[in-house]
Amino acid sequence: MTAISEPSRPSRRLSWPRPKYLLFAAIGLMYAYVLWTNENFLFNAKDPEWAHIAPFQWFLLPHGLAAAFALFLGPFQFSDRLRRRYATVHHVMGYLYITGVYLGAPMGIYIEYFEERLGEPRSFTVATIADAGIWIFATTMALVFIRQGRIQQHRQWMTRSFACALIFLEVRLILTLFNLPFAMAETVLWSCVAAAFPLADLVLQLQESFRPRAAPAKAAARA
Repeated sequence: MTAISEPSRPSRRLSWPRPKYLLFAAIGLMYAYVLWTNENFLFNAKDPEWAHIAPFQWFLLPHGLAAAFALFLGPFQFSDRLRRRYATVHHVMGYLYITGVYLGAPMGIYIEYFEERLGEPRSFTVATIADAGIWIFATTMALVFIRQGRIQQHRQWMTRSFACALIFLEVRLILTLFNLPFAMAETVLWSCVAAAFPLADLVLQLQESFRPRAAPAKAAARA
C-alpha cells in the first residue's frame, strides 16, 4: 500500500515589528526615564528645585504644558492608521501640536532669560534661542506644506519638527545617563541642536529604504 503523506503546511515566518514602532518605543522609554530622573520634582512639593524656579514658575507652567502637549501628540502624527481612518482627529491633533510649539518655544526663551539673570551664561540663552528657532521653523514649514496639499514634504518637515521637540529629552538623557556635570549642558544642547535635522533626515532615508516595493511583474501588470 502506498502511504498517504500529510499535506505540508506553510511555514510561519516570524514577523518583526516595524522599525517605526521600535523607534517610538525607544522614545517612550526616554520619556519615562527623563520624567523619573530629571523631572521628578514635579511629584515632590518639598524638592529644592521649586525654590530655584520660583521667580519664573508662572511662565514655566504654561511652557511645560505646551511643550509636553507637543511631545505627547507628536508620535500620533506619524500614525498611518489614524490618518486614514480618523482624518479629522489627525488634523485636530496636528494643529494642537503646532499650537504647543508656537506657545512652548517662545516661553522657553523667556524662561532662559530669567535663568540668565540668576547666573547662567548668556551663551546658554543663545543656544536656547537656536533650539526654539529651528523648532518653530521646521513646524512652520510643515504647516505651509500641508496647507498647500504637499503631503510628502509635510511629513518630512514634521519629522524634523519632532526631532527638534526631542532635544528637550535628549539633553537631559545624555547628562543623566553619562553623569555629566551641568557645565557640560550647553555643549550637549548645541550638539543636539546641530544633530536634529541630520538625524531626522537619516530616519526619513531609513524609512524609505524599509518601505516595501512592488515586484517588477506586478508593476508591469498594473501598467
